[in-house]
Order: sequence, then structure tokens, then C-alpha cells
Amino acid sequence: MRHATPFDLVIEPPSPDRSPRDHLVEQLREALLSGQSTANEPLPSTRVLAEAMGVSRGTVVSVYEELAGEGYVVSVPGSGTFVADDLPTRLASGKSLPGHASAAGQAGVRARRTASAGPTAGGSGPAAAVNLSPGSPSTRFIENRDWIAAWRTAIRHDVPSLPPPDAGDAELRESIAAHLRAARGVACDVEDIVVTAGTSDGLGLVLHGLRPGGAGGQRIATENPGYPTARKVIDRLGAIPVPVTVRDGGMDPTELGRSSEPAAAALLTPSHQYPLGGRLPVAARLALLDWARESGAVIIEDDYDSEFRHGAPSLPAIASLDTEGRVVLVGSFSKILTPWLRCGYLVIPEPGLRARVLDVRATLGQPVSGFVQAALAEFLRSGGLRRHLVRVGREYRHRRSLVIAAAADLAPDVRLDAVEGGLHATLSWGTGRSDAEVVAALAARGVDLAALSTYYHRGTRPQRQGIVFGYGAPGDLELRTALAEITRVLSS
Repeated sequence: MRHATPFDLVIEPPSPDRSPRDHLVEQLREALLSGQSTANEPLPSTRVLAEAMGVSRGTVVSVYEELAGEGYVVSVPGSGTFVADDLPTRLASGKSLPGHASAAGQAGVRARRTASAGPTAGGSGPAAAVNLSPGSPSTRFIENRDWIAAWRTAIRHDVPSLPPPDAGDAELRESIAAHLRAARGVACDVEDIVVTAGTSDGLGLVLHGLRPGGAGGQRIATENPGYPTARKVIDRLGAIPVPVTVRDGGMDPTELGRSSEPAAAALLTPSHQYPLGGRLPVAARLALLDWARESGAVIIEDDYDSEFRHGAPSLPAIASLDTEGRVVLVGSFSKILTPWLRCGYLVIPEPGLRARVLDVRATLGQPVSGFVQAALAEFLRSGGLRRHLVRVGREYRHRRSLVIAAAADLAPDVRLDAVEGGLHATLSWGTGRSDAEVVAALAARGVDLAALSTYYHRGTRPQRQGIVFGYGAPGDLELRTALAEITRVLSS
């Protein structure tokens, strides 16, 4: 029997095999997609809907938060929750019904949409219709009570007259160490942690610290395909990025061991290879540790999005298998919170390398604001980060399901990869149009993403053409729109 809720929303009664929360999320999505409510129209208050559905108010709050993150609704403090005003025309007329959304509510919705618009990734021109920049996260956490409370705590602290310590705030470093021990099984202490301004800053510090004379001339083994920005950092510091083929989920340790010229370090993404996805098997991880021990090299492990696994259990970080201090773990809050924080960390267990890195940091100065460090320390200490990861993990799993469903409609030779974890996916094909042509066609349709070929080292031939795109940042409706355009272009 169907149950009519206030404002004429019709929701099926829950089934015993589904949680009330998941059921309500799905039913409200269907109600909005079917046009039961129009743009800017208010949804029932959390209290009213909770009473009508026989669930807790907290459940409804959580449901509305998820729908806001997906782009279906906008929450206006003091006014309520409203249907988003940018729903596709087939879903909403764009006009609110008489006597429904208040003027303040409509103004709040419009203000939120205007504030969200911004420049493209290049920094000029109008915003892309849908930005699928790989790896960009949802930034809904800024509305989270834990995050707001963490900043209030940070600004209430006495402001020191000295800059932050070279290694970073002690409380933040302790919180990071505790997080890594619990989440990644890495046995580390506060002394092992160095706070950085993100992955590139951390990589630069390690390269400088590998030898006292600086990074110039060092050979750094890097994945092919791999992270282009990391190669640019290596090249900028005078070191030499050396391509090593990616096979079976990560860097091929056999090819690395055959190199006639030794590498000072190997930079890899073993938990979720970037950009192809896949996980480096434990046997290969141990083989890399053997290579590092025999050659006197260092493994730089970029653990960039290991917090997000979609159905597959996490493999142990290489750092957790290391007993000789051969691994430097590079982490960042960019993927799990936002790149705007410009905050990350290094885990350096080897005292000599850590001392050289800190010497470089002392010369350059600690770039991360003390207020940012204090707020992050409180966010981790209070459990806010853990709760945030649970919330956004649900969003990312849902958006991943949209990607998988869209890929099912493509030709059999188009392969979907990288969806077992993280915030991005790849679609690749063996023959036909170049990926640069596909990216240009999608840009003309208002979808911004990257060509797989740009992740390969210059002078090496891509094994497949493809596109790389993120699904973490866009709302649900934006992502549906972008996926429809991708399907059209790849099917044409």
C-alpha cells in the first residue's frame, strides 16, 4: 500500500530486507526524478517526514544531506530544504508553484548556485558545464558540524608568536599517526610524521632529502602510465623520471630489477594505481621491498585515495610490510577533504632521511598555516574525519554505480577500469578515434575530463586510447548528464 507523505510526495513502504535510510534515499530520488516536485519547491521538514515515515529525525537529516551532496536538493539554513533549481527540464519546470517555496528559500537556492560557479581548471573563462577532473572530491564536509566545531576550537587557541614547527603541529602529527595505525596498519610514531603542503610538496622534500647535494641527476622510477604532476616535480628538481611499465595492477618489479642504471627511488601508487586502477599484489610488494633493500633505494608510496574501497578489501600498505625503513609513505587530505587545504604528510621511519628532509623544510619554512593544522588535528581527534569518510563513502559508491550502469551501454571493446576504489574511472579502447579527439568533442559538449594518453611518459606509446574522469565532485544530476554525453560521443 502506497503511503502519501506531505506535499504530495508518494513513497512506497519500506521492505524488510532494506534499511529505512537506504529505502528513503532511493524513494526520494525517484520522486524528484519523476517530477513529483518542481524546482525550488520545499521538501517536508525533517521532523514532519520522520513522523510520516516512522523513522528517526536523524535518519531524515542524513537522507537530506546525501541528496544535497548528489545535487537533488539544496539546504538553506533557517529556511528548509528545497528541490534544486537546476534539475533537467524533463524533471522540473523551473517555476515554483504558488504558495510553495518562500522568497527567502528561492533566493537561498539561487545564491548557492551562483556561489558554486567558478573558473575552469585553467583559471579563465566560464565554468565548464560539468567538471569531471580526475580525483576531485566532494566538498560537502564544509557544512559538517564536526568540521565547523573543529575550526571554532582551532581559533579559540592562543595564537603562538612563533611559526609552526618544521615537522608540523605535534597534535596533528599524533592524530595522523593514530589514523594511519588504525586505517592502514602502518606502525608509525609521531616522530615519523612530517606535515606537508600536499603530495607535490612532500615529493619535493623527499627528493631533496635522498642525498645531501640535492635531487639533481637522480633517477626516479615512475609508473607508465602514471601521475603527470609527479613527473613534472621530479623533472623540475633536476631528477630524471624513468618509465616502468604498469602490469597486473602496478609497477612491474621484474622490469625495475632489469634496469642497467640504478634508480635512487621508485614512486608508485600500489593501492589504486593511477590512472588505470588495480592493486599491486602482495607478492609484487614484497618483491619491490627486496629490490629496494638490494639496491639501497627508497620506495615512495603514494597512498592517495586508499580510504575509499568499493567492495574490495584494502591490501596492506607497503609501508606496513617494511621492516628496514625503506618506504616513505606520502599522504594528503586533498582527495578525502579538499585540495584547498593544501595539507598532507610524509611518514619517514628512517632517521637519516627524515633529518635531511627536516633540514630542507627548516630552510624553506613550514608552508601549512597553524590554524589549518590545529583544525585538522581536532577534526581527526574528535572522530569527525572517520564520520566524514563514512558519509562520503556512501555518495561515492552511489555515483560509482551510475558510472558502471552507463558503461554497460557502451560497445564491448570499450573497457571500464579503476572503479574498485577511489574517485575516478577510465574508459579505454584499442582502435579507432584518438582520445584527444574524444576529449575535444566532450569539451565542446561541456564535459571536462582528461585523455589517458597524457598519463604516459613522453616518447612512450600508449597501449590503449581512453579517457580518465572523476565522479566524486559533481552532483548526481551533473554526473548523469555528463555520462549521457560520454555515451553519445563514444557511441557515435
